[in-house]
Amino acid sequence: MPGPPIVVKIGGSTLGSHDTTMKDLVTLQNEDEQVVVVHGGGNVISQWMQRQGIPPRFVNGLRVTDAPSLEIVIAVLTGLINKELVAQLHDFGGRAIGISGIDGGLLEAHVANPELGYVGEIAKVNCGLLQTLLDSGYMPMIAPLARQGQDGSEHSGGALNINGDTVAGELAHALGAARLIFLTDVEGIMDGNGRVIRRLDRRRARLLFNSGVVRDGMIPKLAACLRALERSPVADIIDGRRPGALLDCVRGNATGTTILGETLPPSFA
Repeated sequence: MPGPPIVVKIGGSTLGSHDTTMKDLVTLQNEDEQVVVVHGGGNVISQWMQRQGIPPRFVNGLRVTDAPSLEIVIAVLTGLINKELVAQLHDFGGRAIGISGIDGGLLEAHVANPELGYVGEIAKVNCGLLQTLLDSGYMPMIAPLARQGQDGSEHSGGALNINGDTVAGELAHALGAARLIFLTDVEGIMDGNGRVIRRLDRRRARLLFNSGVVRDGMIPKLAACLRALERSPVADIIDGRRPGALLDCVRGNATGTTILGETLPPSFA
């Protein structure tokens, strides 16, 4: 029986760069590691919004999503980016199936902050579809959308935009993942002097989160790590642009920020 899966978040900011992430994912799959991938696409979404004359806006690292923006988000994430990534993985000999959080009732959410528009806060995770795909030898490639619960509102049952970092954290928590890994376009979490913090425990990570040192897009990443670490032993935030970064991390040679949970994996004990 395989152990718990690894959850990997591919940052939208690294998509299209000359990294080795797809090759690394296929290598892990060929080594019988079960991997669940959540992808972003923020830069591409912003480009398409600007083409339509819609200026991107963010609050605490989360994209404000009105009705016209939501159409672009759905089209870009589930169509353009998701299928390009699946195709790339197959080009390297991998086996992947692209889905969104709407498929199979994977993610149910509600609108928590009207200021953000059609942006959801995850209320329920149903991992049945993911487990079926993993057991069949496929790597789920997930676009971060969710279905709004039946709450009687005008948008009830409709699609909601979810921050990809948040999705990764919730899936890692629900799956009891062996590890949560964020591939980003920075070296890791920085301290107040701009130096990478190599290792944190949950207590220090919470203090850092509440200190105001962590800003912008790193806020949902660290929040997702803290959520995952309620059930997973370790989370990493690493530079996905560096060749071999994902494989190095899985094999115990992470170069970014590693956050340890209460139960340490054998390599850290």
